[in-house]
Formats: sequence, structure tokens, C-alpha cells
Amino acid sequence: MKLFVIKNLPRFQLTLRSLLLYTNHRPSSRFSLSTRRLTTGATYIRRGKATAEQRHKRAAVNSNDVIRNRNKKNRGLVVSLNDTVSNILATEADSVTDVIIVGAGVSGAALAHTLGKEGRRVHVIERDLSEQDRIVGELLQPGGYLKLIELGLEDCVKKIDAQRVLGYVLFKDGKHTKLSYPLETFDSDVAGRSFHNGRFVQRMREKAATLSNVRLEQGTVTSLLEENGTIKGVRYRTKEGNELRSFAPLTIVCDGCFSNLRRSLCKPKVDRPSTFVGLVLENCELPFANHGHVVLGDPSPILMYPISSSEVRCLVDVPGQKVPPIGNGEMAKYLKTRVAPQVPTEVREAFITAVEKGNIKTMPNRSMPADPIPTPGALLLGDAFNMRHPLTGGGMTVALADIIVLRDLLTPIRNLNDKEALSKYIESFYTLQKPVASTINTLADALYKVFLASSDEARTEMREACFDYLSLGGVCSSGPVALLSGLNPRPLSLVLHFFAVAIYAVCRLMLPFPSIKSFWLGARIISSATSIIFPIIKAEGVRQMFFPRTIAAIYRTPPSQ
Repeated sequence: MKLFVIKNLPRFQLTLRSLLLYTNHRPSSRFSLSTRRLTTGATYIRRGKATAEQRHKRAAVNSNDVIRNRNKKNRGLVVSLNDTVSNILATEADSVTDVIIVGAGVSGAALAHTLGKEGRRVHVIERDLSEQDRIVGELLQPGGYLKLIELGLEDCVKKIDAQRVLGYVLFKDGKHTKLSYPLETFDSDVAGRSFHNGRFVQRMREKAATLSNVRLEQGTVTSLLEENGTIKGVRYRTKEGNELRSFAPLTIVCDGCFSNLRRSLCKPKVDRPSTFVGLVLENCELPFANHGHVVLGDPSPILMYPISSSEVRCLVDVPGQKVPPIGNGEMAKYLKTRVAPQVPTEVREAFITAVEKGNIKTMPNRSMPADPIPTPGALLLGDAFNMRHPLTGGGMTVALADIIVLRDLLTPIRNLNDKEALSKYIESFYTLQKPVASTINTLADALYKVFLASSDEARTEMREACFDYLSLGGVCSSGPVALLSGLNPRPLSLVLHFFAVAIYAVCRLMLPFPSIKSFWLGARIISSATSIIFPIIKAEGVRQMFFPRTIAAIYRTPPSQ
């Protein structure tokens, strides 16, 4: 193999003809090459237009890295010509990409369409582009639907047999209370939506793919490409098994709760409080149409909501990290003997039939507060960034709200190669998304802990008081439901209602006459409430959640054009 030392590479022009002559390839007159040196010192080679199929075929010739060996004295660069040609072919598509999106789930597909409409050239890499069958991500709150409208994606819930959701009904010990979304001031179309997650995601992928500047590709991203502390792109494997690289000024990682890339972009502290066991109940009607049903069962909640005109999703929460195995029938026995007697009688027969049918799926529930490491050239989004217990169905609302924040931040930056401006606005994103995201996250994790059955008397009183507080109606129900639905995600409102429940529980103990025991139990209730919510708020960030205006990042002005 012939090696050449090329000095002053920024001033030296290469042509494809000279390279191919040395490697015994016939030159093509259609393409020309030029080199430019980026501020980081990496060399990229730009070439003319080619189809995605042509690029992949050429990239598969040889994907070895360029051999670099800098000499401190003459600053030369030793380049293997065969490897250089390989590098040209592997990266010739990268010069026309503004943003790489890893993952095409709800977050990735919605983001691809949003940035594509803004004129960005987007390359989406998704592990599996076929329709998935998942048991979570099926309930979009009204606040999330409003975000969907703002992004121009509201038609994605059409033609998939999505069901309108108008609120919740809580069941406990034979009693129930109906909690409707406060939608009086909104258009009649505004409501929650429930659907098959796979159908919804496919609709968004199809819509993103209609944009000529958005390219969806099936492949598995294996690593981020970093140079001098800046993320330059990704290394990925195509479905044919070819190892390729893609480069862009901005890489957005939204590959879901099982992300294998988040560790370099955040400090993940993942908690797994429980597991959802999912069933589909067929040809049955819930007691209250167009409402989610939450049973405050023992040991933990049971959630039901329609996902089509003939199907109801049932999610049974199993606390802890160990669940009864499905294969030997223990799970079916647990569902029949422990769970079935607690579900509403109207759907009990359908529940047992679904268990006997055997199509039981499980999904570990994860909670992870956002703790990003600001990294030039990359950011996290969606469940790869932060997670909350899915009991309240707030995940998609958070993701869509984050996309709007990011879109608005990037709009004034026409040139994403401006590293300094881009880094500042990435940092601003992590601050601006906090109030909404942390409110929904805190509510979900705190409410799950309150709804858990417990042998502790103070926790039991708190659970009872929460059900009765919501049953009072008025602001006692509309306030918490506005928080849950994403219509009023204000941190202070969350804290006020949470401690209002605790005080309500204490006041009930003092009637008709207070006693030493009631005072002691009341103190334990306040202590229990504090131990539930304050650690969650601390993990989310007190300053970012309640006092974001004290952080300079939100006052940054758009860069001069």
C-alpha cells in the first residue's frame, strides 16, 4: 500500500481521478471532490448528489477508518489512499445532513417531521421500522394532543381507530369517583386520545417520510463519534450488516428507555419500581365510556382504557423487580386469583378470557430524572433523557413539549455548524424544558407511591384521603386533573395540591375530637408526604423546577445572522 505525506492539507486540493488512478479504479466524471478543514481538525470530503442506494453500495466497498498520524514537527498527515477512498465513500452523504436523529419512535418521528418542516436536512436511523406491538405509549393526554396540534401532527391520530378520552374514573373498595378533564375553554376536538402505539408511530413516520429533506433508514446505532469533546455523528450497522458512519453538526438521541447511548450524555439514575403486565380485553365495554379506569387495588393500581373501538387495554402493576413467570402458568394464576376479583364486574369475564387466551406481555416501569451532561453536538430527548412512572400517561406529553422547546430554540440558528451558538442553545434547552417536564414527572412518581397499598398506617390514611379529596369535586378534582392532563403543568400547583391532600388527611383524624394518637398519626402523615415528594423534587432540580428565571440560559438572545 502506497503512503503519501500531504503537508498543508487545507490548501491542497485532491481530485477523485488522482485517487482512483492510484487504486486501479476507473474514474467517474460525474463526481468531483474538494476538501475543507473544520475547526476541530477533521477533514470531510464533499461530493455531488447521489441516491441513498448508490451511497450505501459505495460505502460498503470498504469502511475502514482513515489512518491519521500527525507529526509534531511538520504537522503532516499520513494518509492511506485506499482507506481515504473508503472514507470518502462512507461520508459522502454526511455533508448534506444537518441533524441525525437516533430512533424513530414517538419522539424521533415527531422531531424528524418538525425539523424537516423547518428546512433542516434530517437523517433518521431506527433499529426497526416495522409496526411494533407495545403495551405502553398508548394514552395521549389532552395537553399532549394540544402539542400535537401545534406541531401539525394531529392527523396522525386519525384513521387508526383512536378513541377520545375525556377523563378518569377511580375505583376503590366498591366506590368510584369520576374525574373529567377541564376542557370547557378548549375547542370541542380537544381531548385525550388512546390508540395502538404501533399504529400511531407508523403514521408519524409516514408523515415525516413525505418530506424530501427527511431520510428514514433502518439500522442500529452502535456508538457516537466524538472528536475533541464534540459529537460529530454516529456509527451504525445497516439491516444488511454494513458498518457505516453518518456525520452532522447535531445528533439527537431519542432511542427510548433502553437507550445504550445515554451514558455519554447524562448521568442515568434509573429506578425500576414495578412492572406492567399487559392484556387486551376484547369485545367488552368499560363501565364509563371514553374514560380511563384506575382501580386502587392491592397491592398496586390496575389501569384500563380503550385502544380501539373493540379493544380495551388492561395494565396490571406488579410492584418490585420480580414478577411471576409467564411460562409455567404462575402469572396466569396470579392474575386470576389475585387481580380478577378486584376489576369492575362489567369487564371481569373479559379479563379472565384474556388471561386464558395467553397473550400476556410485560414491560418494566422505569423512572429516571433528567441529569444531562451538556455535550457539544448532541442532546437527549424522550425516554432516553428522562422517564417517569407510566401510571399517568405523561411520557408523550413531555416528549412533544420538549420538541416544541427545541424547535423554537433552533429556529434562529440557520447554520448548525456554528458550534458555539449551538452549544449554548443546547444548554438552554435543558433549562427551558424543566418546569413542564419535572411537574409531570413528579406527579407521576408521587401519585404512584400514594396509590400503592401499604401496611403503614400513615400511608394507608394518605391513600384514603387522596381518593376522598379527589371525590370532593370543584378545584379539589379539577386542579389535580389539570396537572395530570398536561393542561396546567405548574410545579407550585402540584406541591399545593399534594400537601392539601396530606392536610385533609390530618384534619379528618381530628374529628370529632382530637387525641394523642390522632396527633401522632397526623405528624406521621405529614412526614410521609414529605418523604414522598421532596426526594423526587430534589432529583428533578429545585432551582430548575421552581426558579428557572434565576438561570441565565433562558435569557439568551438569538444569534446574529
